[in-house]
Amino acid sequence: MKKLIKEVNENKEKAPEPKIRGAMTEEEVKEAEQLEDPAAEEEVVASEGVSPESKIFAVRTTANREDQVMDFLGSNAERKKLDVFSVIRPHGMRGYIFVEAADRTSAEQAAYGIPYARGLLPNIVDYKEIEHMLEQVKKEVNIQKNDIAEIISGPFKREKCKITRVDKQKGEVVVELLEAAVPIPITVKMDSVKVIRRDEDDSEE
Repeated sequence: MKKLIKEVNENKEKAPEPKIRGAMTEEEVKEAEQLEDPAAEEEVVASEGVSPESKIFAVRTTANREDQVMDFLGSNAERKKLDVFSVIRPHGMRGYIFVEAADRTSAEQAAYGIPYARGLLPNIVDYKEIEHMLEQVKKEVNIQKNDIAEIISGPFKREKCKITRVDKQKGEVVVELLEAAVPIPITVKMDSVKVIRRDEDDSEE
């Protein structure tokens, strides 16, 4: 009997410790750490922080209605809460505006049903193609009173004129058409005229 009790006690000492569900031994913790892939965890974190890349789309418009299309399109995108980031009208370009959006669907929905908008062009526009039209380069405009100039835009395009007054703060000049029977002062933007002749004696006044 004593021998049987002794064997039972020895078996209890040799028996492994019962595992508690939800708990891990030190060795199991080390094995689990080795199995974990830190690169995969970093990939998940990185994917959560990625923002969608924007694309630029060209929208055809009725000529001289570009500003109206810009206003309508911006209001439409804001009302529908579309992924449209900016609307661009390059200086001097007629019949087109550009829309920066997350995808084509957002740009199409923003332009849908807008007066004077004629739809998107099929291809995505590369920023480099329009970069030179967007960067503002400040130039010193050299226009003086009594200069003879040519009007290069607007209803009086290609008409020769004489500069009678220069307002640099407003960026405007007052001109008189040379071929008009009665000289009538006309106010135009500075970038709408190109100086073709200057009398040095008059410029010194």
